[in-house]
Amino acid sequence: MRLARALLDYGRRVVRLSVFSALSMITPIALGAVPLCERIVATGNPQYPPILWVDPEDDTRLIGAGAELLEKVLAQSDIKLEMLNVGPWSRAQEEVRSGRVDMLAGAFLTRPRLGQMDYIHPAYAEVPSVIFVRADGIFPYSGWEDLRGKVGSTVLNNSFGNAFDRFAADFLDMETVPSIEQSFQKLLRGRADYVIYERHQGLALAQQMGITDDLDIIDGSLMNEHLYLTLSHNSACNSPDLRAALAQGMYDLTLDNEPQRLLEKYREVWAQQQITAGAVPGPAINE
Repeated sequence: MRLARALLDYGRRVVRLSVFSALSMITPIALGAVPLCERIVATGNPQYPPILWVDPEDDTRLIGAGAELLEKVLAQSDIKLEMLNVGPWSRAQEEVRSGRVDMLAGAFLTRPRLGQMDYIHPAYAEVPSVIFVRADGIFPYSGWEDLRGKVGSTVLNNSFGNAFDRFAADFLDMETVPSIEQSFQKLLRGRADYVIYERHQGLALAQQMGITDDLDIIDGSLMNEHLYLTLSHNSACNSPDLRAALAQGMYDLTLDNEPQRLLEKYREVWAQQQITAGAVPGPAINE
């Protein structure tokens, strides 16, 4: 209910901004120079610790390194941030594509998204992805070709770089599901042979599920992709001035190594929340 109200309020804001922006173009002398946006609404993958995850005290919000980084970037221009949890990663992308939500607080660069969103440079993290398998289901692996004939699973609308995405679309049997928990459950039930997901996020969520002893990571399966802030082409707030402010803010914070500091901070926050929730850290998965 709180999420529905938040989205409704945001929709009303977009209408008001659109009308107000049109009026300012028609009567610039009467209205004067008015900033296009005073508040940005953002979202992202709710299963992405330490970058983003659902606030345990308010399930309509996301917290994490990506959320605080975007807040710091916007603060340099006195723009307020509302960080919404709109649901699964696929829904988050759709909300930003449509412009109902302004930004993603973390996305890999893909060709389809380039047609839907502006990427804010520089990237703020390099994220490694790996192939997870059952501890008793390891198979020989020397490259992507060894995945042919096997059933894979990952999260709906997830990407692991344009090269792998094209290979998977052409040659692999890859099933997608709304959440990484479902992918891991398919794997452990023998309905999938492997799961591809981001390494740190997969390990964190496997720990939360209590299945670290049941999983392994295939040697040599590492793939690295850069993570960016993105701004919807259909956002009522998208303007050259905003894009410039975002890029300049990201440049300044990256120069000060702020993204890395925030990642380390929120690894600790996530770990402490798991201890508080009763999730005991398991042994590290072999790599």
